[in-house]
Amino acid sequence: MAHDHQHDHQHKREHTHPHSHTDIDWGEMAGHLESQAELFAPLYENVLGWLGKEVTEPGLIVDLGSGPGVVSCLFAEAFPDARVLAVDGSEPLLDRARARAERQGVGDRFGVLAGELPGVLDQLDNPADLLWAGHSLHHLGDQRAALTAFAERLAPGGTLAILEGGLPSRFLPRDIGIGRPGLQARLDAMLEEWFERMRTELPDSVTEAEDWPALLAAAGLKYTRSRSFLIDLPAPASERARTYAVEIFSRLRDTVGEGLDAEDRAILDLLLDPADPASLHRRSDLFVLGARTVHTAVRPT
Repeated sequence: MAHDHQHDHQHKREHTHPHSHTDIDWGEMAGHLESQAELFAPLYENVLGWLGKEVTEPGLIVDLGSGPGVVSCLFAEAFPDARVLAVDGSEPLLDRARARAERQGVGDRFGVLAGELPGVLDQLDNPADLLWAGHSLHHLGDQRAALTAFAERLAPGGTLAILEGGLPSRFLPRDIGIGRPGLQARLDAMLEEWFERMRTELPDSVTEAEDWPALLAAAGLKYTRSRSFLIDLPAPASERARTYAVEIFSRLRDTVGEGLDAEDRAILDLLLDPADPASLHRRSDLFVLGARTVHTAVRPT
C-alpha cells in the first residue's frame, strides 16, 4: 500500500501519535500540524493550481477535516470569489483556522463547522461546489459510506477531491553511515502495520481495497482523475524541514520503536540526540522528499 503514514493529513493527519496506542489527540498536535502544513505549502499550492483548472468558479469550498486551517486558507487565496468552510471535529483546531483566516485577510469569506464526519455534513446549509478531504477519509471506519455521504453534499457539477496515498516520504539516504542500511524502509513497514491496527480499531471499520477512483465511481460520481504531486526539499535541510524531520522520527520512536531490534532502536535514539554529530539535528544529508496523490470526481448534472 502506498500510504504516507509518517505525516498524513497535511492539516490534521499525523498517525504517529506520541503514545503507543492508536488514539490521536488532534488538539495536542495543533502546533505540529500547523508547521507541517506550512512546510508542505508549495505542494498544496501546486494541487490548488491543478484543481483551479479542473473546477469551474466554485462558490462554496468545504475542507473536510481541516485541522488548523492552513490548507483551508490556501483555498481562500487561490479562489478569491469563493466562500470556504473549514470542517473538523476539534474546536481548538477550528479556533486556529478562524484566527489564521483573519490574519490572512480572508475572514469575511471563511467559516467553520465543528462536528464529526460524515454526520456533521447534515448541517450544511448549501451544497458544495468543491469538497476537499485531505487525508481525512482514512480516519473514518466505513470509507465507502463516507464517500457516498460526501458525494450527496455536492451541487450538481460539483467536484469531490480526496488526497489519499502517494509514496512514503524519505529524509535520509539508504546508508547513513551508521547501523544497517535501510532503517527508514524498516520503519515504514512497521508503520504500515500500525496503520492497519488503527483502521481496524475505528468504529464501524470496513476493510476496503484502496482503489479510490473505483470507490468514487461507486459513490455515483463521474470523470475520475488522479494526479500525484511532489514535495522536494533537498539537503541541506532548512531549520523548518529539520524540525519537522525530528518531530516525525520522535513520533516513530514512540509509536513503533519498541518493535525494532536493539540495533535499530539504538540508531534511532542516536538520530534524535541533539548532542550527537550524526543526529538529525546536525546532519548535512537530511532532506524531505515525498509524493501525495489527489483523486477527483464530479457529481453528474
